[in-house]
Amino acid sequence: MLPLVQLYMYKLIIDSVTLGIPSPDVLASIGQVLFFIGIAGIAYLANSVTGIIDGVLRQKYSLYLTDYIYSLIHTKSVRIDLAYVEDSKYRDILHRAQREASYRPSRILNNISSILQNGISIIGIAGLLFSLHWAIVIVLLAATIPEIIVRMKYSGKFYSWERKSTKSERRALYFNWMLTLYAFAKEIRLFELGEYFIAQFRKARNRLREERHDLAKKRAFRETFTQIFGALAVFGSYGFIAYRTLSGTLTIGDMVMYFQAFQRGHGFLQKILGNIAEVHENNLFLLDLFEFLDLKPKVHEPVSPKQFPRPIKNGISYNNVSFQYSSDGEKVLDEISFSLGAGEVIAFAGENGSGKTTLIKLLCRLYDPTEGTITIDGTDLRDFRISDLLDEISVIFQDYVNYQLSARENIWFGQSKNPPDDERLKRAAQEAGTDDFISRLRFGYETVLGSWFDDSRELSTGEWQKVALARMLYSDAQIIVLDEPINSIDLKSSYEMMQNLHYLLKDRTGIVISHRLEIIRQTDCIYYLKKGRIIEKGSHEELIEMNGEYAKIFRLQAAYYK
Repeated sequence: MLPLVQLYMYKLIIDSVTLGIPSPDVLASIGQVLFFIGIAGIAYLANSVTGIIDGVLRQKYSLYLTDYIYSLIHTKSVRIDLAYVEDSKYRDILHRAQREASYRPSRILNNISSILQNGISIIGIAGLLFSLHWAIVIVLLAATIPEIIVRMKYSGKFYSWERKSTKSERRALYFNWMLTLYAFAKEIRLFELGEYFIAQFRKARNRLREERHDLAKKRAFRETFTQIFGALAVFGSYGFIAYRTLSGTLTIGDMVMYFQAFQRGHGFLQKILGNIAEVHENNLFLLDLFEFLDLKPKVHEPVSPKQFPRPIKNGISYNNVSFQYSSDGEKVLDEISFSLGAGEVIAFAGENGSGKTTLIKLLCRLYDPTEGTITIDGTDLRDFRISDLLDEISVIFQDYVNYQLSARENIWFGQSKNPPDDERLKRAAQEAGTDDFISRLRFGYETVLGSWFDDSRELSTGEWQKVALARMLYSDAQIIVLDEPINSIDLKSSYEMMQNLHYLLKDRTGIVISHRLEIIRQTDCIYYLKKGRIIEKGSHEELIEMNGEYAKIFRLQAAYYK
């Protein structure tokens, strides 16, 4: 209500000055004017202070809200099924959610706050203008509403365009990543791809910019007419107020007060209706966030989970397991059946795309089989709580992650539910062959690995893989899976590791996947896959004697070492 107080004080100041000019008692007139100026000054300062407080509070709660929304996205992202993550449609949904979620909710918060504040102000201003003439209030509304209608209409158009352009935006973002991230730096320079990717980025961005600019021009064209209509209404009202003043109905102070009241009322109403339009626009874009948060899991927790066996007594069984990534896609696995006894170590070999890694994804319940069952000690995996299952499986995939954090954290992540155990952590590093070089680093196990941050140390590919192996060995999981575990490690280290495989996996059940057949000779049984089916199985010697696909590939590889 402070703007209303200020307006009334301005009226009193002007009227006091007007009436005091011919008065012989100048001091009395000055005293009265100064009194009104003082009250106006206090109202002005109060308005300024409350505006500052309002700004601080808006920023504070906007930051809280933004962080909360990020928390929702992060929680959903880490819990969503892998089937979504590997789907390009999901990436579009996630991109839209991330693009809007960082600022749209806080805008809505500020919009609602502004609507409430300006709503109170406009009630007072409207009452003041109504006391002059009821038609002034109608004119005030008529001067503002057309502009808001145009804004709301084009909010929907911009939202539709943003959804349609998601793929183009992600493509441009991909080229930006390739031009700026370390992972692409070497090849872009070696193959001189920089100019090509810069051109592709510009092409994508130019198309997006032109489409958005075209929409903006159309909106601006229509807004021009609403501004003309609004200007006619505003200045027509000014003419009416001036006429009432000249006819003696209003004082000079009244005229100034009503001029400013109409001007401020028009401003308040523009802000209110503008904020309503922004709420509408922001809420449209938040539909993308809700679409992401509403994604339903495809891998479900059991209603009545069973206790995971510890220790595992009988082992793991795949029973006629088939799997396809989409309902209309080809089968990646086709009626796979095999058993792995507790404490045994087996290996999978085969060509790329034969389904080896998919077998492990099913074991970890990143997916569920399309057909058949996987059991541990006779219990279907789907009857275990997912977290209990994952606590008992430790995996190193061939595309393991290099965490740009301390060496201690990189290894501790193998079992991060409990505080780091320095003794176990060092033992895992020794078994993986990484303790020596970590100990020689500037800050030892506290050294940050990688090159993203200050005081960090970049590792070679082989060193990173040894750290990943140490992370896997740090876990006390009963089942260990090594997917191409030593493809980046030097031959001497890989030979020693595979010779000690049974020692490293002591009292654990192990699965090894590798293209290098010489490193899986020590396993208890080898399964050779082709096009999603097991076509050969047996020990290394048995498979060589069988003289099938495995023997053929082994001899081809062995020929390189002669």
